Amino acid sequence: MNKLTLLFTGIVLTFGSAWVGFVAYPVANLANMEPLPDEETGGLIPPTLSGLAVAGQKVYAASGCVECHSQQVRPDPLTTDIAKQLGKRQTVPRDEIREHTPFLGEYRIGQDLSNYGARETDVAAVHRHLYSPQLVSPWSNMPSYSYLYQYRKIVGQPSSHALQGLTGSFAPKAGYEVVPTQQAEALVGYLLSLNQNYPLPESPEPTAK
Repeated sequence: MNKLTLLFTGIVLTFGSAWVGFVAYPVANLANMEPLPDEETGGLIPPTLSGLAVAGQKVYAASGCVECHSQQVRPDPLTTDIAKQLGKRQTVPRDEIREHTPFLGEYRIGQDLSNYGARETDVAAVHRHLYSPQLVSPWSNMPSYSYLYQYRKIVGQPSSHALQGLTGSFAPKAGYEVVPTQQAEALVGYLLSLNQNYPLPESPEPTAK
């Protein structure tokens, strides 16, 4: 066997093994994965996303949130994600089957959002955080998403959707209000839908130590 044949064989084996590992194996094992029945609720797990949450996925992607936030609880003992209460168990492929594009993320400059909806249930608080992150955490380097909100003059009665609790330099002037757009409402709906605190056979909760 000459050197050219050896080189060609090595290239074929290298790319062939990569194709098997990154394409063939995942497709064979994950492509037909389905939701599982939830015996407690009679529904399915992972649960179906609402239309609002689906719209919010698109806003999340367009806003670049994945650049600073991950959506994957990593396993013990390699990390301390579960000890930090980012989730009750590690994230597995079945958690992502409802996602058209899973936002696993590469960096975690901000908090992991896999179970954000389990930690936060106050819609108004999420809107305040998006509109003015530094109002919630003065040291935060998160950018403001105020462009998803309307700063407008109050005509007649104030809107029931207007943001409450804005103080200091973040508070609107007298006679004005800050109202979320449909995009803001959708993004908040998506964030509050992020909750992987359901049992899966391939990812049981870790035993207490």
